[in-house]
Amino acid sequence: MAVIVVCGLISTLTGVHIITTDVIREAQAKVKADLNSAREIYAQEIKEIENVVNFTALRFFVKDAVAGNDIAKLEKELLKIKKDNGLDVLTLTDRNGAVIVRAGNLSCCGDNQSSNVIVSAVLSSKTAAAGTEIVSKEELVKEGEDFVKQAGIKLIPTLKAKATFKTEEFSGMMIKAGAPVLDNNNELLGVLYGGRLLNKDYKVVDKIKNIVYKDVKYKGKDIGTATIFQEDLRISTNVRTQDNKRAIGTRVSKEVYDAVLVNGTSWIDRAFVVNNWYITAYEPIRGIKGDIIGMLYVGILEEKFTDIKKKALLIFSGITLTGMLIALVISGFLSGGILEPVKRLVFASHEWAKGNLEYKVVLKRKDEMGELADTFNRMAFSLKEKNEQLKEYTEQQIMRSEKLATLGQLAAGVAHEINNPLGAILMYTHLALEDLPVESILRENLEKAAREASRCRDIVQGLLDFAR
Repeated sequence: MAVIVVCGLISTLTGVHIITTDVIREAQAKVKADLNSAREIYAQEIKEIENVVNFTALRFFVKDAVAGNDIAKLEKELLKIKKDNGLDVLTLTDRNGAVIVRAGNLSCCGDNQSSNVIVSAVLSSKTAAAGTEIVSKEELVKEGEDFVKQAGIKLIPTLKAKATFKTEEFSGMMIKAGAPVLDNNNELLGVLYGGRLLNKDYKVVDKIKNIVYKDVKYKGKDIGTATIFQEDLRISTNVRTQDNKRAIGTRVSKEVYDAVLVNGTSWIDRAFVVNNWYITAYEPIRGIKGDIIGMLYVGILEEKFTDIKKKALLIFSGITLTGMLIALVISGFLSGGILEPVKRLVFASHEWAKGNLEYKVVLKRKDEMGELADTFNRMAFSLKEKNEQLKEYTEQQIMRSEKLATLGQLAAGVAHEINNPLGAILMYTHLALEDLPVESILRENLEKAAREASRCRDIVQGLLDFAR
């Protein structure tokens, strides 16, 4: 049971780690792919405006009107093109960059735009140029008062955002394209540039949401969102606030700010966006000169992946628990088949320990336990034989010991009986030797008798030592 429980816990923890890691990895891979799609959609928007401006610059009425200084015709045609193509700005300058016609503000002309990065690039290369740029409030005023109002955004205090003293943004972020107007001799007549202000314009972000996420909702919330940032400020987004308004004016966290705007790297991770957790991806938006002026963001509602993870974990845990229960039942049957024979063997060993070597283990099985029981029985039989042999040998040793004890007692009695007269013989022999003169012929015989008596005494002493 302990093995099953431990293995079950280990497999569960491993499964939880793998599922969690895989879900997060898949979510990040998905949002990364979504960011690639968003980038392409944004690039297509730039290309679309570039194509409109480039195609318009190539039209004969523009060339003829510029060459003939037909301002009325230019105003009429450019206004129509601007309206038909959904442009906010469509302006024509001369070869020096001075504005001839502003389709958005016909009363404002004559100012020089040669310092503008798009116009400057076209003037110097005589080729089309397009990209994203920040347009100051002063320039927006020239294009029309409505654009100043559209670009103006009050900053909303946002948790974890970088500290700032700014309370309102007046400049705007614009997708802009410029194209040269050339005469029949390929001489530069002027520059036509047009653009779309992104502030509070939701065409691009809603297009990203529609194409990438297909307006799918999860529990009443948009599954995916997209945002265009001017620096760290949301200027175009379909992220919603608690009161279901677009979160214009909120800002990104300092962590994302540093990674994307300062270091110029992409940032892919989970983040709390306005009022929900999202798996997010950010990348820098660069201007014509390569400087970072904003960010493009896409995010997937994390709640969906959290629910997928929970469901997967519940299924995995259920499978693991079911497997553990099945394993416990099977192990119960297996252990029963093992423990019962083991109990019989233990009981048999206790009987043998008591000396009952006649006891046999009865186990009619043909597996390892049956073989073990047969081995135990053979061992008991062998012990019985050895025990009988030992008893026989012991009895023989006891009989021999008894004989030796009897012999010892007999030897001790004999020695005791002989030792007394020998002592008397030795004593009187020595006394007689003391009384005899040295030259007496009897002296030699008495000495010989004393030596033999001493020899007998030594023999008796040996017999006594043996008896002990």
